[in-house]
Amino acid sequence: MQFEKLSNGVSIPMLGFGTYRIKPSEVADAVAEALADGYRHFDCAHIYGNEVEVGEAFKKSGIKREDLFVTSKVWNADQGYESTLAAFDQTLKDLQLDYLDLYLIHWPNEENFQLTLDTWRALEKIYADGKAKAIGVSNFSEQQLKEVFAMATVKPMVNQIERHPYKTQVELGKFDQENGIVNEGYSPIGHGHLILEDETINQIAKAHGKTPAQVVLRWQVDTGFVIFPKSSNSAHVKANFDIFDFNLTADEIKAIDALDQDKHLNYDK
Repeated sequence: MQFEKLSNGVSIPMLGFGTYRIKPSEVADAVAEALADGYRHFDCAHIYGNEVEVGEAFKKSGIKREDLFVTSKVWNADQGYESTLAAFDQTLKDLQLDYLDLYLIHWPNEENFQLTLDTWRALEKIYADGKAKAIGVSNFSEQQLKEVFAMATVKPMVNQIERHPYKTQVELGKFDQENGIVNEGYSPIGHGHLILEDETINQIAKAHGKTPAQVVLRWQVDTGFVIFPKSSNSAHVKANFDIFDFNLTADEIKAIDALDQDKHLNYDK
């Protein structure tokens, strides 16, 4: 496993397991299998509707709390100072945890950004109270981050954004790094939208004796992005973890970078 250091010194595993769109009836088994395969970083969110089951899997695993890195996020409907504090407490209860390693604002409220700033104040309190070891945001643009900087006493430590070979997020990723913000990339293989069939990626995979998915995940890590692929396929879960025994060359990284189409694969925007 490789780790990235957040601005406050907290270490975050660069590879985690995502729980998005895994049914409540399936997620406990998926998390248990991921834990057995060596995953210790889990990306969760209230809106995923499965935090209770994820919490049960943590409890049953017998793994020490300090050996896990758990992220959750406050959903749009819960934004605001008091409502965020309440939502956070509910997430802790659902996950059966005493603290989170990372808590994020899931989306900026573009119609009422003041509500988002109030939400950030709540995250600062959660952090000051020691209930989250780190705080950050998700899906924030450079301008939105600057608005948070202007009022924050604690700057976001993470920005979780869509990132894959067809949307490489060069400018935003660079801005985050320059401001001490660790980049996280969701949909790291783009839900498989043509990316795994891409000729360039397949040629690189053949050269390393790896799968296209493993090459894309290695590219993410080699370019400084924390990632958390998710799968209900046990073979894929194991294979996704097997990316730390090779590195891409500088030319291979450039070749994947060149595939950028600035293309969202999750939503139109």
